[in-house]
Amino acid sequence: MAGVLRLDAVTKEYPRTGTALADVSFTVDKGEFVFLTGPSGSGKSTLLKLLSFAERPTRGEVKVSGFSSASLRDADIPQVRRRLGIVFQDFRLLPDRTVEANVAFALEVTGAPAASIGAKVARLLTQVGLASRGSDMPHELSGGEQQRVAIARALANDPFVLLADEPTGNLDERATRGIVQLLREINAQGTAVLMATHDLSLIMRSGYRYLELERGTLLYDGTDAHRLARHQ
Repeated sequence: MAGVLRLDAVTKEYPRTGTALADVSFTVDKGEFVFLTGPSGSGKSTLLKLLSFAERPTRGEVKVSGFSSASLRDADIPQVRRRLGIVFQDFRLLPDRTVEANVAFALEVTGAPAASIGAKVARLLTQVGLASRGSDMPHELSGGEQQRVAIARALANDPFVLLADEPTGNLDERATRGIVQLLREINAQGTAVLMATHDLSLIMRSGYRYLELERGTLLYDGTDAHRLARHQ
């Protein structure tokens, strides 16, 4: 299987705070679901910034679906990001636009044909279980529903990989289960998912592979849930 995400000996250093990541290497294959975990300050956010090309590594190489940090021009970064779906803990919806308009916005900014947008938005909202909420405003939705809108928006441009940064961090247990199930369904349709989370029980129940960071180093890459049980 072809790797859609690849880090080769990646180090990221900042002038004021020092080393955020040190010699990290791993691959996420097409269609894989991988968790990313580690305590606050372990480097998770830095790693996700590198994968979205928001930042470049100090040393080593980041490859995202064939695009390399070593050769990618700054002018081409927006094109790459259009093929990445990114979901955040705090949803980042536009508060003055309806649910439909929030999802449509992701298509409008990438130049999708206007005539096709309405049908695609409807399909995406159906996919995330919100077909009847398109005319609602974000503040009228629960946290779990807002995250579903954010996921629909992230899927708008048919990404090859979904980067989810603590997507259940602000949700209760029931909403968390729903979001994780939705991400599993998206993954089952062929989209790779890399999900950062502090929720070790979530990883243990899944049986999926996980990457564990600690102080900027990759401490573990595998599926052994018993290791996580010892952390709890």
